[in-house]
Parts: sequence; C-alpha cells; structure tokens
Amino acid sequence: MADIMWLTNRLKAMSLPEIGWRISQKMVQKSEKRRFKLHRVLVTETLFNQKLSSFEIDAKRMYLNMKNQSYTLESSIPLLGVSDYRDYKKNWAAGFQTEHLWPDVFSYQLEYKQRDDIGDARTNWELNRHFQFAMLAKNYAASGDGSFLQEFQDLFEDWNEKNPFLWGISWTSVMEVAIRTSNWCYAYCFFSDCEGVPEKLLEQLKTGILNMTDYICAHYSRYSSANNHLIVEAYAIGQSGILFRYQPWIDLAIRILTQELRNQNYSDGINKELSLHYQSLYTEAMGLMMRLMVKNDIKIPKIWDEMLDKMCCYMANCIGSYGETIAFGDNDEGKILDLHGGIHHYPYVLGLLSYLLKKQYVSLENVNCENLNWLFTESEKKKAIAKAIHTVPQYICYREGGNSILRSIDRRVLIGIDHAALGFGNIAAHGHADALSFQMYVDGIPIFVDPGTYVYHCDIKSRNTYRKTENHNTLCINKKDQSEMQGAFLWGKRAKCCLLGYEEMDKGVMLRAAHNGYPENRHTRTFCFNGKRKLRIADELEKEDFVSLNFLFFPSAVLNIEEKTAWILIGTIRISIEFECVNEIKLFKTEKMYSEKYGIQAPAPALVVKAQTDSIKTMIQVRMAES
Repeated sequence: MADIMWLTNRLKAMSLPEIGWRISQKMVQKSEKRRFKLHRVLVTETLFNQKLSSFEIDAKRMYLNMKNQSYTLESSIPLLGVSDYRDYKKNWAAGFQTEHLWPDVFSYQLEYKQRDDIGDARTNWELNRHFQFAMLAKNYAASGDGSFLQEFQDLFEDWNEKNPFLWGISWTSVMEVAIRTSNWCYAYCFFSDCEGVPEKLLEQLKTGILNMTDYICAHYSRYSSANNHLIVEAYAIGQSGILFRYQPWIDLAIRILTQELRNQNYSDGINKELSLHYQSLYTEAMGLMMRLMVKNDIKIPKIWDEMLDKMCCYMANCIGSYGETIAFGDNDEGKILDLHGGIHHYPYVLGLLSYLLKKQYVSLENVNCENLNWLFTESEKKKAIAKAIHTVPQYICYREGGNSILRSIDRRVLIGIDHAALGFGNIAAHGHADALSFQMYVDGIPIFVDPGTYVYHCDIKSRNTYRKTENHNTLCINKKDQSEMQGAFLWGKRAKCCLLGYEEMDKGVMLRAAHNGYPENRHTRTFCFNGKRKLRIADELEKEDFVSLNFLFFPSAVLNIEEKTAWILIGTIRISIEFECVNEIKLFKTEKMYSEKYGIQAPAPALVVKAQTDSIKTMIQVRMAES
C-alpha cells in the first residue's frame, strides 16, 4: 500500500482542478476495469472503439526513405543496466534487479513504485517499448531476409498473448504505451510494401495502433504530471492522426505540443525539467512530429521554429569538442526511436532538428545515425549539410534557465555551472539538490562529475543518495540537503537560486549566484575562470556554520592529499585543488558512488573539506601534456 505520508504530500502538490481530473480518471478506469478485467482481450484482437472501424492507415504518409542503403541488420537492442537482451527477449515481466517477475494482474491494481521485491519498473519498460519490433521490420524491408520477419512474428505473438490489454507491468504507464505505439507505427510502415508479410499481421498491427492511440487520448498526462510524458504522448497521438488521416488527433497533438512549448521551457531554450537528457527526449518527440508535419504539408506553428532553435542551441552548447556533455539532473536514457540497436541520443536529436530547422546544430557530416538515414533522403541530406553550422560560444550564461557553460580558449577545458531552479512544476520530479554545483571535463575526460541517476523505482535509499547535496560538487551545511525529498519524484521545500552577477572580461569570466536552501544561512558562490587553466571558487555564508565542501571525481581518478592541497591524476592530466580559510579546515579522502549509465554504479574517489567557517576559497588549476 502506498505510503500515507507520500500520498499526503502528493495531494498538497495538486491543485483543485487536478484533483477533480484525477477523480474523473478513476471513473474512466473503473469503467475499463469492468470491461477488461473479467475478459482478457488482446490489444490486436478487436477494435475497442467501433467509431474507429472505418479508419485506414496510409503508410506512405510516414515517408520512410526506402532507398536507404546505409543500414545495419542488428537484431538485438540494448537494455538498461548490465542486462543482455538475448537473455530477456521473451521475458516481458522480468524484474531484472531480482529473479522475480511482475505479477500478471490488472494494471490499475499493480503497484510498481518502490518494489524492491521485484525490481525497477523503468528497467522493465525498456524491453516493452518495442524498439526491437521497429528494428526487425526495418531489417526485413531492407534485406528481404525471412528470418527477421519470422522473429518479429514470434515475438509479436508471444507479447500479445502474455500482455492482454491493461494487464501487467507493460500497461502501467501511458507514456510507455505511447512509445510502444510509435514503434508499432514504424513497424507497420516498414512492412507495408514488403512481399511475404501476412495480411493478418498488418491488420493486427493496425488494430493495436488504433486501440493504443485511443487509450492515450483518454489518459494523457495533465497538470503536475504533464511534463515530458505529455510531450511523448501527444506526439504518439499526432503520429497516428497523420497516418490515419484523422484530423481530431492531429489537432489535439498540435494544440498540446504548441501550448507546452512555453509552459515547459524557459524563453532562453532550457527545458524546465532541468535535465539535459529529458530536454533531448522532449526535442526528439517534437522533431519526429515536425518531420511528419513537414512531409505531409501540415502548417508548423511559428513558435515551434523559434523555441526548438533555442532548445537545440542550448543542447549543442552543452557538448564539448570531444563529444563530452555537461548534463545535470536525471537521465534514464529514454528515447522514442532506435532503428540501429543503440544510438547516441544527443547527436541524433540535434541531427534530426538540423534537417528541419535553418541551421546545423551538429555537423551532419560527422553524425552516423541510422535513424536519420531512414527518415531523410540523400537529397535532403545534401541540403541540410549546406546549412550554416551553429557556432558554440566560449562562454554563455543562461540567466533564465539557470545553467552556464564555460570553455577554455583552446576548447580543451569544459565547465558547467548549475544556478538553476530545482525542477519543473509542483513536484520538480527530475531535479537534484545540486544548487551551485559544477562539472569539469579536460580533453573530453570527466574530472569533476555529477553523480548521475542510477535507479528510479526501487532501492529508494540509492535513489535519494544520487540526489543529495553532499554528493554533488557544491557546499553542504550541517549535512542537510538544500531541498526536501518527499518521494522518488516529489520534492517539498526547495532551494531557489538567484544569479547575482555575470561578467565576461578580457581575461576570463565571473559568475556569482546564491541560493536559499538553508533558510538560516544563505549560501553565495562566485566562480572566476581565466579562460585557460584556472578556476577559482569562493563560497560565502551569512554567518559561521559547520560546512562540508564536496568534490566527486571520475572513478579512474587518483586522489592524493597534502595538507591543504589535493591532487587529482587521470592519465596525463594533473589537477591541483588548493583551499584558503581563516579557520581550521580538514581534508578527507573518501569514496562515493557514481552512475555513468542508468542501472550501473561504481565507487568513485571524492574529496570532502570540513570546517566551521563563513567562507572558503578554492583554486583549481589544470596541468596537462601539450598537444
């Protein structure tokens, strides 16, 4: 049973209209329960809404580049963590973190949050998003090899038999249904003109797409839950609307996506989730929908071009010369389309929008992404490559969105600074208590790192650990967090940041910001970067207090301490960290956890500086072999 305290806090985060909407959703679910609980029905078996019986799908409206000759024939998809797809390809109910399975019960009665006895629902959902279905259909269309069609049919039949509509873990999230719907649409369109594909299979896919889209329309996310989930759900509705030439679905999708562009993003292009990866997922959904609209001569609202350009510029500015990326907040490696069996999401999404907008946000000549080869023709690629390439500035401060990106003159040092809000809306679901933290890469190698995400829906202790203030590169007072965690995706009292000053000078840049996460003692932090190898940080408090200054390093780093100086060594890169404080300080070498990828964690060296003081100055100097 859900925790009473969590339920109370979650209700406090809702408005009265939201509570009313959630009650209405319960009524809809009650009706669906009467219909589908007693009689297990396959989503591909029959249309649940007979108003859709006259709908016909037009695969040509997907405009796939069937002349593409640059493709792979991989039949395995990457799963989250260390799981091997070949061990799980038909284990649709796998718990992954345990040997247990998700129970075969009606989805509205399945409690999937914090199920340590089974596992992390997000890990299971990756398998049930059906990237493998779109990929196998693509493989058959490209090669004509019947083994891919046979494997598709085998998996498709097995999944449908084991996952009746609204039964089990694969039906517990509307966004998961949306991503699955999108992949079924791509599978149908790849199969549509192929010889040897049974008509029954095409009809089953069509029926399933209609049923799932109709379901999404009745349940798409709203109010405090209307974040990236809503964008993906609206995209899926719009995609189906275009393929079935059903204007109400198209209009609904465009209305939602247009309205949410301003609701969910700051005017300078940073998504209010304040997670780079969720911004990338959001932009992928917008880009896939925009492509379909362009190809089918559907008018693009003006705001789309304006906001998506800013969003792509921000994403491009977060990427360094070596492909390293500054990313704060949660990252669960979410994606919508993967026709290769593993993609680098940021270059793919920036490449997608480079075809659709007026500039290249990443050099398309350097992007090898199979998704793009199927989505655009060679002539479209030539036109896109002729566009100007976005120029990444040496320094940029996003005053509204709250992140700043600094580069050395030679672009070998990349620094990211977080002076943003905690997260989006009343729940700030994907934020971390990391105000005024920073990250640093040198020659593309991570040095000062963000701890990552690790897990969502089980092991709440670890979920919280990766969000705690003391595990980020910032200052912590009395071992307290800047913001109050009330659940895995719920925050109570939260730190508010304020940018106090930003100045670019001949010899570098200065940024000064503060936050009120400790009501009894305001924390102000000043960063001064000389544009080369030195970063100075000054931490100031309103009054003397017990503080810890935290630094987390990449696992391969070697940390040594000599009195008030710490040394970091990674390969040929050597970094000194020196401290100044009027009071006594103590430096401790310790070990914390770091998660480079979702579901994977490893110990990493960390430095903790402890003192009772109102100010500490830190000077970081990078020394490295010359190129």
